[in-house]
Amino acid sequence: MKHTYLGKTIYFEISYKNRASLGISVDGYGNIEVLAPKKTPDEKVYQALEDKWDLIQEKVQEMNDRLKGPQNKVYENGESFLYLGETYPIEIVQDKNLAQDSVVFDKEKLIIYVKQHDAEKNKQVLKRFYYQQCKQLVEQSVSFNQRYFKTKPRSIRITDSKTTWGTCDSKHQLTFNWRLAMAPREVINYVVVHEMCHMVHLNHDRSFWRLVGKIEPDFKEKERWLASTNWKMTV
Repeated sequence: MKHTYLGKTIYFEISYKNRASLGISVDGYGNIEVLAPKKTPDEKVYQALEDKWDLIQEKVQEMNDRLKGPQNKVYENGESFLYLGETYPIEIVQDKNLAQDSVVFDKEKLIIYVKQHDAEKNKQVLKRFYYQQCKQLVEQSVSFNQRYFKTKPRSIRITDSKTTWGTCDSKHQLTFNWRLAMAPREVINYVVVHEMCHMVHLNHDRSFWRLVGKIEPDFKEKERWLASTNWKMTV
């Protein structure tokens, strides 16, 4: 669902429960969830959102700031970037005879091969590397975890999200943030499991978290890593 107030629009999920009051939460993914008593009118939900509008906007902005990270990268030799949970320096190799710009990881550094040494070009080549690695890592994780699910994802996409690590829609289309390639493999696996669990439970209800915990018993530790580290995950 969505609601527009004071010129801004937010998207949120709503779960109707046997409860006395209405609650609103913003999780580590930036997802907004409303827990409401059964038969609560939409108008009451919207009013509750408006009552906490400033706090919701503050939480969403905090997630945006973390995902953007510091913006002072210069893409020169020796500058450090995250990859699979570890920090590695980059090395720029210029060769005008290259057929295509590329990045190679040699377990000690990220080597950026470019026809022409240019900060913006280096950035785009490195970003493309993360996209490619993220797609490969996510597909491997989906394949590994498919044994826990009867339903298969309809599609897997990698995007440049500013607010979420991953999403799953009602058609079981999975979308992941390319920055996941910077996270440890076990964290990537958790995010994949999290979204695959939404193929069974679209909301973040108790049944959803029970399923997540069954597959990833230490999921809270993975969430803490994402919450504490994602401000560094930038190019």
